[in-house]
Amino acid sequence: MALLQVRDFPQDTYHVLSQLAKAQNRSVPQQVIFMLSSILNSERDSYSVRRRKVLDGLDALNLNMPLHAPSPAELVRQDRDGQSKGGRLR
Repeated sequence: MALLQVRDFPQDTYHVLSQLAKAQNRSVPQQVIFMLSSILNSERDSYSVRRRKVLDGLDALNLNMPLHAPSPAELVRQDRDGQSKGGRLR
């Protein structure tokens, strides 16, 4: 298990942290781990929720876009094939 040491931790913040730990029947290190884990997981979850909303919004637009965009080489090839057949792609 990793060891974390924090220097110059503000005394008033430590007091609040120890009160929270006591109210939750945890030690101060347990409370710190609990709080950091909660914050980090909520940030990851909120990112996942935002990402899902964006993807759902794109699906709702029904753009009928291809799963992948053609590469630049494919676009040049299509343009050349169109010109060699007497037509131009617009």
